[in-house]
Amino acid sequence: MARQYWLIKTEPYVFSWEQFVRDGRAVLDGVRNFVARNNLRAMKRGDLALFYHSHAGKEVVGFAEVSREHYPDPTAKGADWSVVDFVPVEALPRPVTLREIKADPELADMPLVRQPRLSVQPCTAEQFRRVVALSKKRP
Repeated sequence: MARQYWLIKTEPYVFSWEQFVRDGRAVLDGVRNFVARNNLRAMKRGDLALFYHSHAGKEVVGFAEVSREHYPDPTAKGADWSVVDFVPVEALPRPVTLREIKADPELADMPLVRQPRLSVQPCTAEQFRRVVALSKKRP
């Protein structure tokens, strides 16, 4: 099965990239949107996800790999929610802002542009590579 690509959002004041790297792993829990939950359930071990700081920053700062596929969210009270485990892979050379992503014609169809509130989103391999490429250029 081919690798899939994703974008996951965290609020940097709750769980930042720096904390993720220090911890060496993360459980993406607390997702309470059915579309985002279904995206978590579609993730496979080895998939890659852009790591996006939402609210403060609004920028992609690195990328992570799925290390454990979905399982029941221990923070959910009696509901059918899921979590996925991630490990950090690499910080981007520089963050890529939401403004840059919105301004790039190659990323116009990216869910981050079309559905900005969704916390777990798919992206294409091309979109993933484009964001990484943008991180290597001057803004």
